[in-house]
Amino acid sequence: MPSSTLRFIVVSLAAVFISANAADAPPANPIRASVLLDHIKVLSSDKFEGRGVGSAGETLTVDYLVEQFKAMGLKPGNPDGSYVQKVPMVGVYGQPSLKLGGCAAKISLNAPADFVALSTQVKPLVTTKNSDIVFVGYGVVAPEYGWDDYKDVDVRGKTIVMLINDPQIPDPANPDELDPKMFKGRAMTYYGRWTYKYEIAAAKGAAAAIIVHETKTAAYPYVVVINGNTREGFGLRRKDNHSGDVPVRSWIRVERAQELFAACGQDFAALKQAALKPDFRPVALNAKASFSIKQTLREVATKNVVAKIDGAGGSDVGDNAARKNEWLIYSAHWDHLGKQGPNFYPGALDNASGTAALLELAHAFSEDAKAGKTPARSVLFLATTAEESGLLGAAWYGSNPLYPLNKTIANINIDGINPYGLTSDIGITGKGQSSMDELLTDAAKAQGRTVSAEARPEHGSFFRADQFEFARVGVPGLYLAGGTDFIGKPAGYGIARRDQFTANDYHKPTDVIKPDWDLAGGVQDVGLLYLVGRRLADGSEVPSFYATSEFRKLQDARMKSNGK
Repeated sequence: MPSSTLRFIVVSLAAVFISANAADAPPANPIRASVLLDHIKVLSSDKFEGRGVGSAGETLTVDYLVEQFKAMGLKPGNPDGSYVQKVPMVGVYGQPSLKLGGCAAKISLNAPADFVALSTQVKPLVTTKNSDIVFVGYGVVAPEYGWDDYKDVDVRGKTIVMLINDPQIPDPANPDELDPKMFKGRAMTYYGRWTYKYEIAAAKGAAAAIIVHETKTAAYPYVVVINGNTREGFGLRRKDNHSGDVPVRSWIRVERAQELFAACGQDFAALKQAALKPDFRPVALNAKASFSIKQTLREVATKNVVAKIDGAGGSDVGDNAARKNEWLIYSAHWDHLGKQGPNFYPGALDNASGTAALLELAHAFSEDAKAGKTPARSVLFLATTAEESGLLGAAWYGSNPLYPLNKTIANINIDGINPYGLTSDIGITGKGQSSMDELLTDAAKAQGRTVSAEARPEHGSFFRADQFEFARVGVPGLYLAGGTDFIGKPAGYGIARRDQFTANDYHKPTDVIKPDWDLAGGVQDVGLLYLVGRRLADGSEVPSFYATSEFRKLQDARMKSNGK
């Protein structure tokens, strides 16, 4: 992108921010397209080797981020005087095998072409021997929906097979759509996340849990499962070595699952249909599973990177003056998939672009402070580690916060930016969770934009990014879904581009800077997050989860807490 074009973008976008009433005009957009691009080039370069956790790429990334924060004049974000928060982890590289018995004895499954399997338990060998295989539908226990896929069936020591996502229950009034009264219709609930499925498997005492992978309901192809689960994985270091986790986590291609069911005299399609009814009961397949996972273990001292701007507090006494002890957190994960064999995964969009946006937001707040516009509240800029391994850096911060959670008002998370051009709208991931929706709507109006529904709510993106870990400790968050109405482009252009990215580049070596990227959209969206953040940092309002949100009770408990 020529520098003259970039300058035109910045100037043009500044004009978008001007309202009819100059006294109420928001500040000009301080986000610089050329600098965003420069950061993305560095972070996704060959030298950084995909920014793998515990690798040379991590060292380069952490050093780069610390160097940038220092150059901007931001203070160390850790109260110990450093720019990092150490996150103790264990690296686990597993070599799995699976032998089937009983009615499935003639079926041979090869890893990773047919299945993947791993364990989060920290020990050199994980095995299951002749474990009974039981189909448990979607593997969901949701009392609020009157749903229990397990009923009174004991699955302790057994291998359970379950379908991906939430129960896909048709709307009685429109069978082509999903019932909005059950599991939020198209929008995925946490019951649909693979993390939940393994958690409930552990709670039920299963020896192994196998998820049947189907691309449409998973929202990504099977190759993503391979790329994400055949490399070294990571887990937070725990005293119990994760002994309470389900021993084996596995995925299987739907075609091989169909073959398994057929060999045992079962019709996979018929059972899948039966699993859509609340009276479904688990079905034993009369097959056996014997897993063996040989694991290479290592201690990993990875890092979150943190920098801050201290708030000035208010001009009067009382609560207003105390606002400097309240925190707004901007976050983005710096890691990607690193190297696998001769290939590395640059992660230009995911998430060099989000990390670049975090740096630009930090620069904007820093320049404001230098100009005498120090925010009343303090602002923490948090670049998290190991997001690709299960939001682990954010989870560590949530359980080991550097600043009290009962003084943390909100999280604004960036996981990828829009590289496809300007939009007249903006989407919210997990819309309807908190009053952060209203703050974004107001800021979008200042840009002359509207707020639209999330284009692909069935992807469950709210549960797949770091703001989810803040929600789990009661902190409201904001995570943009991106707009869908692209200015000067035909209808459906944006959704088509995102679907192309998911199919062709997501978690693949091809996630690189593309020649046709138009960062005007990224500048526009990151500028929007700046407006929301300035309002929160300068004001006294405290965002809250709506009464209908499953996280409201967690926020209430957090606000009453005198500790973390």
